[in-house]
Amino acid sequence: MHNTSQWRWLLYTRSLVSSYPDSPHQHPPMARLLHKETMLLLLLIQFSNLQNGAEKAERAGKYVGAQLQSSLRTGERGPERDPRRELILLGSWRGLVFHIRHLHSSLETGARSCSLVGDFNDWSETENRAREGHFGRDDYGYWRIFLGDKLRDGEPEEKYYFQEYNYVDDFDRGDKDVDIDALFQKMNDDYWEPGEDEYIDNDIPERLYEEIFGPNGPQTEEELDNIPDARTRYEAWKESQKNKPQSNLPPIDVIDDGTTFSGMRIVDDPVWRKRVREKKPPLAYWEELRKGRKAWMKKYIPSIPHGCRVKVFFKTPEGPLERVPAWATYVLPDPGGKRASAIYWEPPPENVYQWKNKRPKVPSSLRIYECHVGTSGSEPKICSFIEFSEKVLPHIKRSGYNAIQFIGVQEHFDYASAGYKVTSMFAVSSRFGTPEDFKHLVDTAHGSGLLVFLDIVHSYAAQDEMVGLASFDGANDCYFHCGKRGHHKYWGTRIFKYGDYEVIRFLLSNLKWWVEEYKIDGFQFHSLSSMLYTHNGFFKFTGDLEEYCNQYVDRDALIYLILANEMLHQLNPSIITIAEDATYYPGLCEPISHGGLGFDFFVNMSISQMWLWLLENVPADQWNMNMIVDTLMKNVQKNEKMLVYPENHIQSITGARSFAEVLFGSSQTTLPKESFVRGVSLYKMIRLITLSMCGHAYLNFMGNEFGHPAKIEFPTRKNNFSFTYARRQWDLLDDRDCLHNQLLSFDQAMMKMEEKGRILEKRPARIHRIDDSAKVIIYTRGPLLFVFNFHQSQSYSSYEIGVEEAGEYQVLLDSDETLYGGLGHIKSEQTLQRTVRKRTDKLPNTLCLLLPKQSSQVYKLARILRI
Repeated sequence: MHNTSQWRWLLYTRSLVSSYPDSPHQHPPMARLLHKETMLLLLLIQFSNLQNGAEKAERAGKYVGAQLQSSLRTGERGPERDPRRELILLGSWRGLVFHIRHLHSSLETGARSCSLVGDFNDWSETENRAREGHFGRDDYGYWRIFLGDKLRDGEPEEKYYFQEYNYVDDFDRGDKDVDIDALFQKMNDDYWEPGEDEYIDNDIPERLYEEIFGPNGPQTEEELDNIPDARTRYEAWKESQKNKPQSNLPPIDVIDDGTTFSGMRIVDDPVWRKRVREKKPPLAYWEELRKGRKAWMKKYIPSIPHGCRVKVFFKTPEGPLERVPAWATYVLPDPGGKRASAIYWEPPPENVYQWKNKRPKVPSSLRIYECHVGTSGSEPKICSFIEFSEKVLPHIKRSGYNAIQFIGVQEHFDYASAGYKVTSMFAVSSRFGTPEDFKHLVDTAHGSGLLVFLDIVHSYAAQDEMVGLASFDGANDCYFHCGKRGHHKYWGTRIFKYGDYEVIRFLLSNLKWWVEEYKIDGFQFHSLSSMLYTHNGFFKFTGDLEEYCNQYVDRDALIYLILANEMLHQLNPSIITIAEDATYYPGLCEPISHGGLGFDFFVNMSISQMWLWLLENVPADQWNMNMIVDTLMKNVQKNEKMLVYPENHIQSITGARSFAEVLFGSSQTTLPKESFVRGVSLYKMIRLITLSMCGHAYLNFMGNEFGHPAKIEFPTRKNNFSFTYARRQWDLLDDRDCLHNQLLSFDQAMMKMEEKGRILEKRPARIHRIDDSAKVIIYTRGPLLFVFNFHQSQSYSSYEIGVEEAGEYQVLLDSDETLYGGLGHIKSEQTLQRTVRKRTDKLPNTLCLLLPKQSSQVYKLARILRI
């Protein structure tokens, strides 16, 4: 009986090898340079180790797979390589399949049958199909569909079954039309001992491969009964060789007595082993035999051409289904726009994007510019990756930020969702351009010294069945939980089944894909509360530990986040992971080894919520200074892990009003001048105090640095699909003397001050004074002194402030300066102030400062006075 585990392991080994980079300079020499008898022998070794059942098959698979991976990883070359390892590689799979680079494999979970359909096969539902009970479907629920490249019309079949092509390299020595028979003869003369070439023409391995994997090979488990088991074939082969000269046969045999151990017991002749090991691997012949891309292009047509449309077709008990492949890397809408197809994206090597820049080093403090590509242009249309690279990236660099965070890059069918209802996890949004365009954007950003982060959505997915993952194979629980738990309580999205092994593999693979394919430097994990709790975080948290340790916590989601952080930091130790969790789950940023989840930063969302509540509900003259400081310093013990922002995309995209809209309206003419000036002053103060009092990283949403006067409104049925507000009005910066340029100058000055003073690296602020009646807040952080006067009408001509060091203090930044849209109360001769010997605020020296109304100043000790 031919055990089915044998077949499964062969497929497993094939996938192992096919993942290895197909480069002539990295491949070890292969089986075509060895005896075909030896080749058959080791193939039989493989079979004989599998004949005792699935358990032994798994052991053998792991052993040979480990040997294979070790050899490929180390790239061993030269005389120190163990030739027996070459034999193991051969027995595994190498040398038995043509041009591995182009053996396409589609894996999906599924129904009764699964087909790969598309332009490449005229959308045939039967040509490339796997069915239940056939070898296209394994015991783990996967459909496997293999497609080989097609011979061009008039091209002959390969003369040698082991011929390989290097699809990637444009030139290879094998492209020189070398006579392969002459090369074989030279190889035999140079490499083999006298008499050893007697059996070179043995075609048993070729016939064995064709018998199992050829077009007339077995398609069901029952058909495998016609193939003799491995032991029988092995004994028959030994019988056929009994009259051959023993000196010419490999003196090697396999002992399989049923004993459980790791690996195989091989008995050989020490003299033969020594002779084989002393031979140098014939790398020159191997490279000469392998043909390059030119030869491949002449002879073959890709099984799936680049750019063709592809879908997965299921037959289910409820009827046929067409789906976009879950692992699709590029997706375009079908004509009519209601459905979509995956686009097979494998451009020819000459068109593959060539990376020019290395990843920048991670700075000691992060100043992150959050942006949405589609709404980043001035015109009422969807902006592209290329346009963003050319027009917005230079602005970000000039503004003093050192990292970009993109929202809405993953493919999403609903543009109005801002990219948060993801339909294809592995694909960049086709609205903005191709995968190569996004690589260009990331590479350009790296060249400008900017890190690139993604706002990744793994907490839920779109519930769209036509283009998304919902009911993917006809079942409701393919990727998501069943019933109410599988649906977000308020957002109309689906919740992943994080306890399912394949779902975890899918999501972890997704993270690795973005890091390796697009060189992403970090991720902000969006809305963790949606995945951490069965109530999706819609619960009033008081901070009681019981709220984080009860039956509503999804422990599988916690384990997934730990695995994600562990994997990412092993993949790239410099990667940045940020947790966006409104519930502040305990241990978010604690090391995994200490029982934490392993994030590098967490987002403090309460600061932005406080500012918005004050602006919309409390008159500025009634603001409570103690409440502001308490909110800013609430998580002070976690300062080194905290990311802060006054406002992010939420205020600009989700229907709320941006701070600029609230404070000074949509234009300069909508408010009286006095109210307008007060609004501008508060806008600058809010941004400065948020940046400087707490946190180790700072974030700003696109356009807020210059007080963009309107929120973003995506085209929907409600606004007649208008793009009027789905853009950023960069043209406001054309007038160099306008308010928006002044606000931009202030923001640039803040970023420059942070870069030079390294404010975000320092310990949390040391509060000197909170004067609620005077509306004054004073604190130091690092070497800088920060003074804020929130009073609407009261200026202070000589406000006394206690300082530790006697000396002269220089104004570094003044929000009231005319350059930044202020009234210029502090004149140039007042920017340098000297201390007096007087005890104030329990400190030995006193500064007497002018504090203009609704303004803030930053001082630095310019000269120390010795008293």
